[in-house]
Amino acid sequence: MKRRGKITLRSVGTKAFTLIELTVTVSIISLLLCLLLPALGRARAAAKQTVCQSRLREWGLAFESYAAANDDYYPHTDGRDRTSSNPVTDADLADYYYGWVDMLPSQMGEIPWREYDYWNKPGKNTIFQCPAAKLAPDSYYKYRPQRTGYFSYTMNSCLELDENCWPPYDYEGQDWHMPSFLKITSARRPNRLILLFDQLLDPRKGYGGEGYDATAGKYCGSYPKAFSARHAKKPGLLGGNILYCDSHVEWKERAMAR
Repeated sequence: MKRRGKITLRSVGTKAFTLIELTVTVSIISLLLCLLLPALGRARAAAKQTVCQSRLREWGLAFESYAAANDDYYPHTDGRDRTSSNPVTDADLADYYYGWVDMLPSQMGEIPWREYDYWNKPGKNTIFQCPAAKLAPDSYYKYRPQRTGYFSYTMNSCLELDENCWPPYDYEGQDWHMPSFLKITSARRPNRLILLFDQLLDPRKGYGGEGYDATAGKYCGSYPKAFSARHAKKPGLLGGNILYCDSHVEWKERAMAR
């Protein structure tokens, strides 16, 4: 039987790359990375936007289910985040025990917000948050979302204007009288009535990007003026997601990016 010779590096033969060939190869790889990285970044951003919209739809279904079981009433806009530790008035008690972040999670297999401890509040991987939300540093203006938790989604405060609510910060009228739309059957156009929306989280940007708002992301109920643009449709065009009272979700552009 004829023996096969061993294949060695010497028998194969090798040829080293020249400096010019290495330079060209590195240049091509660098060019490909420059082309691919922005595309990957956009793909990740699009995926986060899709997750955000999906989570808002889940909340919409939970609101519908709650209303169907409670004579068409929604849970309250506020929660323990905005109520004193010793609720006294009817409005305090309603906020303390019936805020949406406590009443709805059980319908989605989550535990109520009130059952999370400090330093362990729901984060980006939970139904409570938009995965694209970016927090400001904890130390800024005594803003400590990592400790006390934060809300990247917030409920439209105009749906519940009881004694615990107050006018928008730029309201100049003497009286503040508006009807409550907490009962969904009172809404004339539920497909245009905001229920939940992406909320401003960075207090350094403030409302309109002109000042700071130390309450950014602190409350689970806020006025739509706190709407935040953190999802891009294309470069330079930012907007946010809005859940309407008919449970559909839309991306809306905002002129001033946040």
